Amino acid sequence: MLNSVSGFIYALLALSFLIFFHELGHFIAARIFKVKVEVFSIGFGKKFLKKTWGGTEYCLSAIPLGGYVQMKGQNDLNPNERSGDFDSYNTKAPWQRVIILFAGPFANFLLAFLLYMAAANIGIPSLSPQIGAFLENSAAEEAGIQINDTIKAINNAEINIWQDIKKVINKSSNEVELWFLRDGELLNTKLTPKVLESKNIFGENIQERFLGIKPSGAVFNMRYGGLESVSYATDELAEASILIFKSLQKLITGVVSPKELGGIIAIVDLSGEVAKSGFVVFIIFIALISVNLGVINLLPIPALDGGHIIFNLYEMIFRKAPNEKVFYYLTLAGWGLLLLLFAFTIYNDIARILAAD
Repeated sequence: MLNSVSGFIYALLALSFLIFFHELGHFIAARIFKVKVEVFSIGFGKKFLKKTWGGTEYCLSAIPLGGYVQMKGQNDLNPNERSGDFDSYNTKAPWQRVIILFAGPFANFLLAFLLYMAAANIGIPSLSPQIGAFLENSAAEEAGIQINDTIKAINNAEINIWQDIKKVINKSSNEVELWFLRDGELLNTKLTPKVLESKNIFGENIQERFLGIKPSGAVFNMRYGGLESVSYATDELAEASILIFKSLQKLITGVVSPKELGGIIAIVDLSGEVAKSGFVVFIIFIALISVNLGVINLLPIPALDGGHIIFNLYEMIFRKAPNEKVFYYLTLAGWGLLLLLFAFTIYNDIARILAAD
């Protein structure tokens, strides 16, 4: 069931924070290139809290499902609005406008990186690489591995958490050497993982190598300090970005059903559930949403940063601005697509809730 109150609060705080960071990226880049920022808003619609400072109106608006930085000479509600002043967005060189546009998604990626680093230094709840059970025809059991043995290394790769086992095994070929701890004694054995058919997160059939083991369920906090936390954050940021791009690809090619898309209600629901799992897990969840926002905003949809980047790249390549009418109607079409997508995800969320009930 939807944990509406706590979920809404957590989701509102998280989204507001992520949107603020995204718009801050645009704001800083705009100011570097001396573009006047007329409005810095968290949310859309009626402004219920506002303060003008340094020529910019900072405000909180009624609909907390987005935000925007309105620069002089740029108005998505009126794409043909122009200004010839020096401090106008549209008088800047196309490469400068590209940097301003990219700065928003970049801020989301940077924030995700910092959140992953923070989680790594605090300690991430992780499954111990201790064996709790064997699968049928287990290669590990046949090699003499016993329940409660703790895997310490596979070949030359150190194993710290349970997830490391799958990564190392799938990168290996043929026989592997397994080092494990039993009653305080470090032992080793060699075995050949069995290749079995499995399903990936997209439901596709794949071939994977298995040791035939299950975790004991023991959980501990895995901490990564110093450069280890940087490496962890870099890996997580890369994996999250690749996963989102792959998800979009699978959605476009029909591997993933559009019914799997979730919207704001799903975020509210997940925010409440994830928050129950602890502060660190919530940090990682927010980092993932931040990566998602960064990737989505880079899509070549005219109403998004990615679409505007494409327009400016066109101007850089062909030495002329896009046709004003084409620019105008493509931008309107982009907004229409986003509104349809928003409505569709809300429909999916409600359908899932009703099905669960």
